[in-house]
This record gives sequence, C-alpha cells and structure tokens, in this order.
Amino acid sequence: MSINLKNYQQILSNIDNFQRKTDLLVVSKNRSIDDIMPCILEEKHKFFGENRIQEAQKKFSKEIITKFNLTLHLIGPLQTNKVDIALGLFHTIQTLDREKLVNEIHKSIQKQKYPIVTKNFYLQVNIGNEPQKSGISIDHLPELYDKCLKLNLNIIGLMCIPPANKQSDPYFKKMLMLRDNLNPKLKLSMGMSNDYEVALKFHSDIIRIGSLLFS
Repeated sequence: MSINLKNYQQILSNIDNFQRKTDLLVVSKNRSIDDIMPCILEEKHKFFGENRIQEAQKKFSKEIITKFNLTLHLIGPLQTNKVDIALGLFHTIQTLDREKLVNEIHKSIQKQKYPIVTKNFYLQVNIGNEPQKSGISIDHLPELYDKCLKLNLNIIGLMCIPPANKQSDPYFKKMLMLRDNLNPKLKLSMGMSNDYEVALKFHSDIIRIGSLLFS
C-alpha cells in the first residue's frame, strides 16, 4: 500500500498546532521503495526509520539516498555482529541500550574498516521496565550515558517505546524528567501512530509514524 499523503499532511498540521520544531520520521519498515516514493517526490520528505538492517539495505540503495538526500534512522534492535553494516548505512542509530553494544560501536569507528555514515546516536530507555523489551533501565541510564561520552559517541537524545495498552502520558512525562536531569539539551524520540499527539504535549523532538501513514 502506498503512503497516504492526506494523513501525512494531517500529521504535519498537528505538529504545527503544537508550535514545535518536531521532526516526522516516516517508519518505512515492511514497505517497498515504491510505497514511499510519493512522499519523497511530492512532499520532499527525507527522514525515514527502519527496524531491520537487511531490509533497509535492499530498499535504500546508495544511489537513492544520494539522489534525494535521504536520512535513515535505525529504530530497531542492533546486534553487535551487524555494527559495521549499520554504521555504514544509517545517519542516526536510536537504539543504543547496553555497554557491550557501545563498546563494539566504538571499536568499529576506531578501526575505520568501512566508511562511517552514522553521525548521531540515541540511548533507548526501557521506560516501562518491561523484561521483553530492549532498552537500558532507568537506573543504569546515567552510567551508560557517561560511558558514551568518554568514548566520544555523539549522543543527541533519548528514545522510548511505552508499554502497549497503557496510557502513554506518565511514561512520556518520566522521559522528560529523565532528559532534564541527564542533559536538558538532549532530544526526545517518542510517540508513534497511536500516541504521537500525547508525545507532542511532552515536547517530543521526533515522532516515529508508520501504520497511520499507510492506512
């Protein structure tokens, strides 16, 4: 199914209503390049999020990325054995969540085995303390953040996915407090198709929208 440009424009309008400079990250996982091309050609949209490295590689060739000046964000879990590939494809990785991964990224950057595309990183926070979800625990967040700073990784924000089937408000509020205590200059990546307007109320800098754009 091709992207619904009417819904796309409505989301941008809703962002404007909050008078915030919030970026819309179009989540293009499980969609073909043809499905999202109207968004690129007609709306000049440049920011896309992918969950899987292999899918992103097949969908976004270097030619397409260069021709349309696209920016790709990795918003799915990153395995340590795929760090080299990810650093060569994604401008931003939003899912740093453990020391082992941070060390592997630092090692890969130091080796310069492949051209490095990645400029920015987010720390993913397990804001609902859910054992089945990725993300650093709230208690260990400051420690991981300090570790990244010591390794000169450019941490620009925090990302979270609230528990499903629960009101997002308290979790977004908690993220805002965590950010302010850690570093008020950090960005917040929070809010998806079902709760992005709530996230905007809590000053989200990036909303990640997928299903709503393809309905």
